[in-house]
Amino acid sequence: MSVTYDDVVNAQKAQDDVIRKTSLTFSDTFTKLTGSKVYLKNEFEQKTGSFKLRGAYYKIKTLSEEEKKNGVVAASAGNHAQGVAFASSLEKINCTIIMPKNASPAKVAATRGYGATVVLEGKNYDESWTKAQEIAKTTGATIIHAFDDSQIIAAQGVIGLEIIEQLPDVDEIYVPIGGGGLVSGVLTAVKSKNPNVKIVGVQSKSFPSMKNSIDSGNIETVHGGFTVADGISVKTPGKQTFEIIKEMIDEIVLVDDDEILKAIFLLMERSKSVVEPAGAAGLAYLINKKPSPGKKVVPILCGGNVDMYLLGQIVAKGLATMGRMMKIFILLKDKPGALKEVVDELATLSANIVEVVHDRLSSNVHAGTTGVTLSLETEDQKHTDKLIQHLKDKNIEFKVLT
Repeated sequence: MSVTYDDVVNAQKAQDDVIRKTSLTFSDTFTKLTGSKVYLKNEFEQKTGSFKLRGAYYKIKTLSEEEKKNGVVAASAGNHAQGVAFASSLEKINCTIIMPKNASPAKVAATRGYGATVVLEGKNYDESWTKAQEIAKTTGATIIHAFDDSQIIAAQGVIGLEIIEQLPDVDEIYVPIGGGGLVSGVLTAVKSKNPNVKIVGVQSKSFPSMKNSIDSGNIETVHGGFTVADGISVKTPGKQTFEIIKEMIDEIVLVDDDEILKAIFLLMERSKSVVEPAGAAGLAYLINKKPSPGKKVVPILCGGNVDMYLLGQIVAKGLATMGRMMKIFILLKDKPGALKEVVDELATLSANIVEVVHDRLSSNVHAGTTGVTLSLETEDQKHTDKLIQHLKDKNIEFKVLT
């Protein structure tokens, strides 16, 4: 293998006081929901909000003086960009980050805030990566790869060492996979200490590049669709990471966006933790599939950098997914008291009206009537089902929109 256990140990020794040893916390909530004994590895507590700083800092710290003079360049849409920028600022070296033109403005601002020169180039990571290679050739800057680098992998593997130290009798670890740097490091560290610990990689159903590659035995590229988990939306796995994962992974599983959104919502509501979509992938699988009853399991919550606009959508969709938010459309006679009758019926079952929208102008609203869209907050899916049945029993014509 290109990375050894000793490499991971050396990376751990080089962390200094820059890298935090993140907490491992037992969750009663997720233990009840999954049937496993769930311990959350809170890597979103790391500086810059993501595990990516570990690899970036170690790689940049170990550059030669000549390499540091020439600076570094990296391609990233988010967490890796911030990790490289922050690590470069600590070492006082020039840093250029190539980000796609559609990158989150908040992430662009955060990367610039750490002192990096940000160049917006390309429509996606692959095009940004091409630009980063061009800059490296013309300037002599060192490319800091997001995942396919032995030092990056070794530093990410320190997370595995921490888990073993914090929970020596762990049974299973669930690791989000994009390019594979994190899981490669964790595999190298954990399997060397205890080969009986099961390591499960988790990918988005929209970007199963590593799973497809492992299944076929060759590196494959996926075209990919849309996923809210942009942090693991990697089309082509790394060469080094593929070899490590092929050799040691126990299983790779897939999750969809609805499962991820539910996990994020529950983390916010029950654990008071803000975790980004990619970071919640492992927990999402545990909640949805409940694969390991009674086992001590650790999902790595690998990042917490969520766009604030997206966070609002996650809350709304999370409520809807869990049956706690419903939107209905009712066509009423346009006369005094018509809406009050409906509201009174909703009140009998303690449904909270969040929003009311009147519509008299749409083509499906006839003269003398008004369309009313009601957004309702309920206790749970059972309460929602009861409310729907009650409206039917009262002969109130309505359409469920969400």
